Amino acid sequence: MDWILNLTLLLGAVMMFMLLGLPVALAFLTANIMGAFLFMGGVAGIDQLARNSVASVITFSLTPIPMFVLMGELLFQTGLAIKVIEGFDRMIYRVPARLPVVSIVAGTAFSAVSGSTIATTAMLGRSMTPVMLEKKYHPSLAMGPIIAIGGVDMLIPPSALIVLLGSLANISITKLLFAGILPGLFLATVFVGYIILRAKISPHMVPANDIGTAYSGWPKYRPFFIYVLPLLSIFCVVIGAMTGGLATPTEAAALGVAGTVCLAALYRSLTLKSLLASLRGTVQISGMILFIIVGATAFSQLLGMSGATNALLGKISSLGLSSTELVIAMVLILIVLGCFVDQISMMLLTLPFFMPLVIGASIDQIWFGVLFLIAMQLGLMTPPFGLLLFTMKGVVPPHITITQVFRSATPFVVISLAMLVVVFFLPGIATWLPRALG
Repeated sequence: MDWILNLTLLLGAVMMFMLLGLPVALAFLTANIMGAFLFMGGVAGIDQLARNSVASVITFSLTPIPMFVLMGELLFQTGLAIKVIEGFDRMIYRVPARLPVVSIVAGTAFSAVSGSTIATTAMLGRSMTPVMLEKKYHPSLAMGPIIAIGGVDMLIPPSALIVLLGSLANISITKLLFAGILPGLFLATVFVGYIILRAKISPHMVPANDIGTAYSGWPKYRPFFIYVLPLLSIFCVVIGAMTGGLATPTEAAALGVAGTVCLAALYRSLTLKSLLASLRGTVQISGMILFIIVGATAFSQLLGMSGATNALLGKISSLGLSSTELVIAMVLILIVLGCFVDQISMMLLTLPFFMPLVIGASIDQIWFGVLFLIAMQLGLMTPPFGLLLFTMKGVVPPHITITQVFRSATPFVVISLAMLVVVFFLPGIATWLPRALG
């Protein structure tokens, strides 16, 4: 069979099963079984493919994923996240568009102790958006900042998607975790600047009386010192352990979980019900991710066995594209894909082709990894299938339409695109911190 036909058959089967409504993992599994019959000798091929695929998930490099997810689940299930919002709410006073700014700042703090973009968006959307709508904020400012900061969660460690990307692309997970910090913080800062500027240019979008309650002295700073700083110290422990060479990402993640549990117990927020809910959520999310990795590994092997991978790479190499043109082409593909498929599917569909090209063209893998992450973050916020858009629609009052949700995210999509361009032309934003920390 011609390699183009093989490639079309495998990719077409996956896309068809997804369109039929199968979960990502089952779509890949079904396509893999079909491919094994065609390219690996029938039943014997399926047996070999199963052994190789299982080996892909019994690797030490993937163990941070459930740990990072558990940190976020504990934060939200025990109610500590609400305390963090209160801490920033008391400190941010007389700022234009105060509550959207509080959402960005609090969401950035959550990013440092949560590995789930959807959980961050759902929690902030459920707790902050109704309050902002009640105070007569324009829906764009009540929803857009929360959608945007949920996407930033992907860039700032601990992030389960960073671990998954590093594992699938064979990029240093530790370096990739550090590489996302500066772009993530820059994005959050620009979001705050945009919100304040928008409030000054369009004062009708914000209520005139939302200046907050004036606190002074210890009552003003009490929630920050009691709740926010201890939680951020967990982030410092996780990052410090990896930076100092004292712990691997897995060990550092375990330290983070232990710290989160201890703090929740100290605040008397850790109950049997919240602990079980956190563990259930972690098992569900981690199981889904690991099952998808099994399917992805098998799919990559099938592409190689069919001859599609080598043939396609040879075809692209023959075009004589420079490394810059190659990166631009790959990023554009990711941006388009992000409008239609979820982030894990993006990785599974593209990495088997992209990484050999990246290595062959001597492109900095850490820099490319950050560009990949920003492109995936864009996919979370772009219609028609942006996951954070539908997460927000699920937690806002019923009178808010999906069109309003789409519009609220548009300015932040533009800002994120600008950040992608900045990181493309200034790679040091992504690579400086990992190099500086050795």
